[in-house]
Amino acid sequence: MRRILIDGPTGVIGMSLIAYCIENEIQVTALCHKNSKRTALIPKHPLVSVVEADLSDYRELAELLRRKKAAGADEGPNAVTWDQLEVGYDAFYHFAWNGTFGDTRNDMALQVQNIQYSLDAVELAEALGCRTFIGAGSQAEYGRVEGMLKPDTPTFPENGYGMAKLCAGAMTRQMCESRDMRHVWVRILSVYGCYDGDYTMIMSALERMLAGEETAFTLGEQQWDYLNGRDAARAMYLIGERGVSGKTYVLGSGRARPLREYLEILAKETKYARPLGLGRLPYAPKQVMHLCADIAELTKDTGFVPEVSFEEGIRELAAWRKGVSEKCGMPA
Repeated sequence: MRRILIDGPTGVIGMSLIAYCIENEIQVTALCHKNSKRTALIPKHPLVSVVEADLSDYRELAELLRRKKAAGADEGPNAVTWDQLEVGYDAFYHFAWNGTFGDTRNDMALQVQNIQYSLDAVELAEALGCRTFIGAGSQAEYGRVEGMLKPDTPTFPENGYGMAKLCAGAMTRQMCESRDMRHVWVRILSVYGCYDGDYTMIMSALERMLAGEETAFTLGEQQWDYLNGRDAARAMYLIGERGVSGKTYVLGSGRARPLREYLEILAKETKYARPLGLGRLPYAPKQVMHLCADIAELTKDTGFVPEVSFEEGIRELAAWRKGVSEKCGMPA
């Protein structure tokens, strides 16, 4: 692949994938929400183009592109703004999704809307001449499972977010098949790294530890699988290039540790001297206690093997948050 398109590009995976593409001389077009402050984080680079388009614009944009192709000329008021979207991308990475945390995960109307937006993303990918559509699924599609999560592990989602992701994966697959496009769905577990949201456990804990503030956690008995953003980006690229069409992959490190161990590493790397506060918080209702990816199928098909240790990833992340490194995870 030499030319890709990413929506939802300013999260940890999207930004890491942009960095990977720059390092490997791959052209990237980043589709960003209009007026998003995070768009400014995207590096200014000759290989990177930024186009503003909301999820609700995709259907209109796909139709404009089809009309433009049929007429051989620009049409519509948005044609100039979207003119960078030339036909001929190798892959469309669909990361954009509304309502990913907190109470919004059970906003059923919002989650149903996300399903439609995913279908609109396939329409847009086809209009842009993309050969491959890669959708970002979630571990939430499984619900609570004891043991390794495999592509064929039965799915019992317990919130609207997981239900919508499961539905979007199935419906976009069928839609891509009917349009002779490759389709790969990736159920993502816990990815951490640069440009992650402040609400995540890793980022919120890191901020408190760097500031020397009091922390409070559960007992940390959960068996968790964390993958660094740089590894996730490389996996995503390999999935787009080598992934088997029609398959679902589970993305993680393939190794679970007690959450307590991750917190201890965070404390060590940030030189946090106060007690961790383990056990001060109760477990949440329906707490997932075991989360680990079986990446055997992913490795077999793409050759992906994680390379960044949790310790290394946290050192990089801490240096960035302290201002020691300005371009966390980005090429110099």
